Amino acid sequence: MPVSVPSNPPQSPEELMQRALSLSGLSLGELAKIANVKVPDNFKTEKGWSGQLIELMLGATAGSKPQQDFPELGIELKTIPIGSKGEPLETTYVCFAPLLGLTGIQWQHSNVYNKLRQVLWLPIQGSRDIPPAERMIGTAFLWQPSQEQQQQLQADWEELMDFIVLGRIEDITARHGEFLQLRPKAANGDVLTDAIGNKGQIIKTRPRGFYLRKQFTQAILEQHFGTM
Repeated sequence: MPVSVPSNPPQSPEELMQRALSLSGLSLGELAKIANVKVPDNFKTEKGWSGQLIELMLGATAGSKPQQDFPELGIELKTIPIGSKGEPLETTYVCFAPLLGLTGIQWQHSNVYNKLRQVLWLPIQGSRDIPPAERMIGTAFLWQPSQEQQQQLQADWEELMDFIVLGRIEDITARHGEFLQLRPKAANGDVLTDAIGNKGQIIKTRPRGFYLRKQFTQAILEQHFGTM
């Protein structure tokens, strides 16, 4: 089936998978040519470019809204750069962390829970010695967290949110959380937003994002493809 830019979103998980699997074995350069876009020389300044290209080629509709990339299907898309041995090369961004208006917030109503309920993972070669245009797209697969994974993600989220609610956001480090971590998420350190301080006052701090640790995404890849 020839690959082209779809004119409408996929109508079923099966159609989405068919589209995603049709990209397997293509390079980012080949995909960019089909989409009529230019491949960046490097991804240092265009970090989300690959994900945006894949979203376009799969017919994702959410954009930057706080919902799944395919809200009609309840599926989130995550591209994952992998090394020569199939290992994830970086942590996986999930979503921004809310820093205000958190009274009564629960895991089941959080954006992290919503985003990770069902994920379409798409591995892409990410080794820096491979030029961006030559990086190959791997085999997509659908994933849902097991009960054990769900429980640990919830425990991590609750621990991190407790810090935020109690005004201790500045005490959170990348070491907190077993599967999920909280890190600054902004184009540069000058971007600031409101948060709760340790005395209940409003303070200025860098925006934060939730990220999945590499060992967690490694386990997901091994769960699907076997030990690499």
